[in-house]
Amino acid sequence: MSTKHFVTNIDKLVVDALEALTFTNPDVIYYKNDKVIAKKSHNPQTHVAIISGGGAGHEPAHAAFVGEGMLTAAASGWIFASPSVAQIGCAIDAVAGQKGVLLIIKNYTGDIFHFSLAAEKARSRGIPAEVVVVGDDVAVGKTKSGKVGRRGLAGTVLVHKVAGAAAARADSTLKEIVAAAKEVADNLVTVGVSLNHVHIPGRKIEQENIMAEDEAELGLGIHNEKGCVRLQPIPSLPDLVKTMLDQLTDKDDADRAYVDFATAQNVVLMVNNLGGLSPLELGAITTEVVGQLTSRGLRPNRLFSGTYMTSLDGPGFSITLLKATDGVLNYLDAETKAVGFTPGSVVTADSPARVIVESVGQKAESAHTNGHAKPSIIVPAKFVSSVKLACEKVIAAEPLITQYDTVVGDGDCGYTLKRAAEAVLSFVTSSSGAISPTVSTLVDLAETVENNMDGTSGAIFSIFLHALATAVSTCESVLDEDGWGAASTEALKTLYAATPARPGDRTLIDALAPFVATLAAGKGVKNAAVAGRKGADGTKGMNASLGRAVYVDAKGYDRVPDPGAVGVAELVEGLAGL
Repeated sequence: MSTKHFVTNIDKLVVDALEALTFTNPDVIYYKNDKVIAKKSHNPQTHVAIISGGGAGHEPAHAAFVGEGMLTAAASGWIFASPSVAQIGCAIDAVAGQKGVLLIIKNYTGDIFHFSLAAEKARSRGIPAEVVVVGDDVAVGKTKSGKVGRRGLAGTVLVHKVAGAAAARADSTLKEIVAAAKEVADNLVTVGVSLNHVHIPGRKIEQENIMAEDEAELGLGIHNEKGCVRLQPIPSLPDLVKTMLDQLTDKDDADRAYVDFATAQNVVLMVNNLGGLSPLELGAITTEVVGQLTSRGLRPNRLFSGTYMTSLDGPGFSITLLKATDGVLNYLDAETKAVGFTPGSVVTADSPARVIVESVGQKAESAHTNGHAKPSIIVPAKFVSSVKLACEKVIAAEPLITQYDTVVGDGDCGYTLKRAAEAVLSFVTSSSGAISPTVSTLVDLAETVENNMDGTSGAIFSIFLHALATAVSTCESVLDEDGWGAASTEALKTLYAATPARPGDRTLIDALAPFVATLAAGKGVKNAAVAGRKGADGTKGMNASLGRAVYVDAKGYDRVPDPGAVGVAELVEGLAGL
């Protein structure tokens, strides 16, 4: 749970966030006292108005969905609190006329009371007004939800989109738009999951809302209420998605079988960020959901993946499925100028627009021999044994290196080295029986590192290894330690041409350079590894001149050595058999 915020005055937070929409969307008016956002260019004499709203904290819903092709106005309450009847009345007065107004709300008691009363007051003034209530949650189930019915969740956004697209046509009637909205609402199912509850800025932290590190909640709403089931430990993503899709699609679950997708003409999928997931993680979740849904024979015709209906910065996501007709798809595909809406896309597996290839193409075999037969420069069994031990040491050291990099970097060094080591280990073990004694093995090893090691460290290792392969390509016999020392010296020269890093700059060079120098001096690989470790240890207390460590608190330099240098020390000790 994130408990630190830049804005802690929640009243100011809400009104200022709404005002920001006047900067991002020139076609809106902000009625500040009523916390209402309305579309400037709407003509109430020619078009039906579409209004929604609810408590703040669900952004971009609802105010950021005001725009051509979606909502005409939105009324915002305070955080997680329904707007008042007077606020909703202000929205109606701003945009409704003789063509009428449709109010779309989520199934929460406060919203129903307030919007229904506002609609009734509008009718008394001669404005045709209808209300569509959306309840798409399946987690609670029919038995427990009883008379209250299903909660309204992210699926409400699809109702906004369809109704807004229908209302964009001047010939649409209020009756037709209500029918379109109800068609969507009646065929929606949604379930959510989160790793924690949220903290409302400026309020006391409720300890009972703080979940353990190994807990998640399935079936939560969007107002910080507890979920239906607490999961401990947290399931793997595939298992979690399977459980969620079971709740959404199992027609044999009498308590949750709200929509029968077996007869679906089209399936629409929405993967919604509840506010606190990175786009990276949401992307991985989306891929998992699309894959599992397709394997169930419910290949989505449209995908909406992004942030649509949040619970402040909730670290979770929801999955929504819509059983849709072709007419509904046309409305979903229609253009909108609402700044908060991320358009959907066609994602069918056989779509010509969806292309996945493993790589750009096959690389030509590296010769390095000017057309002559390649000489043997390594003893495969010995090479595999040394490289394997080096990789195992780097992998084992990952937690310690990560700890160091958390202090003086961005925390990824250990995992970066581990990922590369695992790839190299896979390379030498999977092909150990066919390891070539020639320079091509070094080239393949260098490319394995290049393809599996990111960031600056990846570039440094890749340059050094490719240069090492080039240096030994002219050798005519198996290399001894002196030969590797000479080749390493040439590789280090090539690396120096690409980076200003030198010993004393607090980088991995502080370990690599003494290793190479000692090996080149003929003192043997074990002494060279000892020199590399000494160089790494010497970075503790050394000021950084290069890399991200330059930007962090200098106090960390005295606490830990350079993480990259420690990684090199582990590597060369493995090569030396230490």
